Amino acid sequence: MSVSQLRRPYAAGEALFHPEPGRSHPLGATPDDDGVNYAFFSEHATGIELLVFDQPGDAEPVQTVTLDPDRNRSFAVWHVYLRGQSAPSFYALRVFGPEGDGARELGMRFDAGKVLADPYARGLDRGRWDREAACGPDDTTATSLRCAVIDERYYDWQGDRPLNRPMSEMVIYEIHVGGFTRSPGSGVARPGTFAAIIDKIPYLTALGVTAVELLPVCDFDATVNNYWGYSTAAFFAPHADYCVEPQAGRHVAEFRDMVKALHSAGIEVILDVVFNHTDEGNHLGPLFCWAGLDNANYYYLHQADRRYYDDYSGCGNTLMANHPIVTKMIVECLEYWVREMHVDGFRFDEAAVLTRGPGGAVLDEPPVVWQIELSDTLATTKIIAEAWDAAGAYEVGSYPGYRWAEWNGRFRDTVRRFVRGEPGLIGEMADRFGGSADLYQARGHRPVNSVNFITCHDGFTLADLVAYDRKHNEANGEDNRDGNDDNMSWNCGAEGPTDDPGVLALRTRQIKNFAVLLLLSRGVPMITAGDEVARTQQGNNNAYCQDNPISWFDWTAAEQNHGLLRFWTQLIALRRRHATLRHDGFYTGLPDERGVPDIRWHGTRLDRPDWQDPQGRAFACTIAGLGGEPDLHLMMNMHTEALHFDLDPGRRWARVVDTALAAPADIADIGAEQPVTTAGYLVTAHSIVLLRALSGETP
Repeated sequence: MSVSQLRRPYAAGEALFHPEPGRSHPLGATPDDDGVNYAFFSEHATGIELLVFDQPGDAEPVQTVTLDPDRNRSFAVWHVYLRGQSAPSFYALRVFGPEGDGARELGMRFDAGKVLADPYARGLDRGRWDREAACGPDDTTATSLRCAVIDERYYDWQGDRPLNRPMSEMVIYEIHVGGFTRSPGSGVARPGTFAAIIDKIPYLTALGVTAVELLPVCDFDATVNNYWGYSTAAFFAPHADYCVEPQAGRHVAEFRDMVKALHSAGIEVILDVVFNHTDEGNHLGPLFCWAGLDNANYYYLHQADRRYYDDYSGCGNTLMANHPIVTKMIVECLEYWVREMHVDGFRFDEAAVLTRGPGGAVLDEPPVVWQIELSDTLATTKIIAEAWDAAGAYEVGSYPGYRWAEWNGRFRDTVRRFVRGEPGLIGEMADRFGGSADLYQARGHRPVNSVNFITCHDGFTLADLVAYDRKHNEANGEDNRDGNDDNMSWNCGAEGPTDDPGVLALRTRQIKNFAVLLLLSRGVPMITAGDEVARTQQGNNNAYCQDNPISWFDWTAAEQNHGLLRFWTQLIALRRRHATLRHDGFYTGLPDERGVPDIRWHGTRLDRPDWQDPQGRAFACTIAGLGGEPDLHLMMNMHTEALHFDLDPGRRWARVVDTALAAPADIADIGAEQPVTTAGYLVTAHSIVLLRALSGETP
């Protein structure tokens, strides 16, 4: 081992960091009381230099440590210990290996001119970062990312732990950390930050959600059109742009502050993580991390020509998640966020990629999926799969593992089609309402394996789903070619903004219909931030590049649409009050201790559902209460005319919800439900009515 010449003179008495052989584990930079241990995996590298920077803005390192292949390598892991170094400090890597056309044909992309980031870096400094230079032929010493050594041992958690709320009790709220508070109307002191999420906790608790699902907060390059953050540059590092003080160390503390505050309010934190690809793009680059360290072991390469990538993610490259070293990185990353950051769960973007093995084939028993499921550290952590990818794998209802939940795309599509008035969906809609037993029951899964949603960040907002028949993505600069063409939407009679009071009333009714079906269905409901106040993106269904009011939460809408906000808030509270709506079992139709079936299905006539009616757009059900709670009776009419629904003779009911009524009559306060005095109920076109049995009533 040798230490190269210093790149600048040191002051008198200033000491070098003394290099020692170090340890091969853990990977990354690990500080202790006496120094910092560094360890990096590269099977095919012939040499590695560790570049130490005095300050992240320095163009040149103050010390370069050359790792000796004999003393500083254990099999495929290179390591060194710098005695006397402490956090915060900054470093990067220069990795040597076979270069030239022959090496490229074998899948290697070593380039000694490229200074690289550590895959395990706890923080990145982008002060000198030049993405274009990382794609070109020149040396990037002066323009590379700087990794931060961070000592995470001394944060005061004040007794905080992950909340471990049962899945059946969850109401998930998907938000973008930046966009949630960047609007001028947000009223926060530090918009677009983790700290601003803390400022909005009163809103979240008043709404009644139990978990926030944060769009990617692992560090990503925001200098490209990447508002959503789905191109990770550092899996172990919070995104510094979401911090008030983004310097090394503080960004970790600010993320922890947010988690601790949310936990104190009873709200769990779920991270949207992106292990299907990285920010390194395709064969054109940029080259700044994994590809320069060991391209052939990190990425799927095209078998016919290994100079190019197989792209199952739709983003230029695909991480080879079931390669042992990538599996190790993924599992250790998740365990880090749970152990050190106290997060409660993860949603895995394009999770079907995690089931692919050699050559890209989908595996029955993918190692990374099972290691995540079986990790002791992650044993009580929520794990949610977006069970498809960009290359055609679709695994909703069949994703491997026992406790993996899935974004239920079938729920989304069926409910959208039913609410817009498509006929012949009665049986399928009942399946979705009951927890999608047709997808999950045969595998021994339960309703909690289904995360039910109508919208998410990707696609129309709920307000746009009822206001546009077509996408309007012109602002994205791709001539409206991007985004999904089949949104299963209905504009209710006018495309986009309108002053027609009939159209506006119908749109509000449709939003409330969606809300009822989402929150009364068995499974785990997920709400997209802003849907509760009719946030619009003006018909843009692919706002990934819009870091502006198109994507931001419009806080003035919370005032303008306060009646709709009240409806959502009351509906979430209703779900919380009725255990039968949160029950972690599928409906069976079997009687309870009172002799009452847990569910009875009806059409407009009692006990006569029109399962096979190709024109059917209406049905009803009676849901038995649990533990002395009142029974519920739900009537759904998506026809274009009002329909009369029969009610049980001799039973007395009170109206809880009628989506056709204007606020505040559309949903009753507790104890203020209106008795129903007729033998039936006339359900308005495109509306839903919920009744509850009056106290003491039995069938």
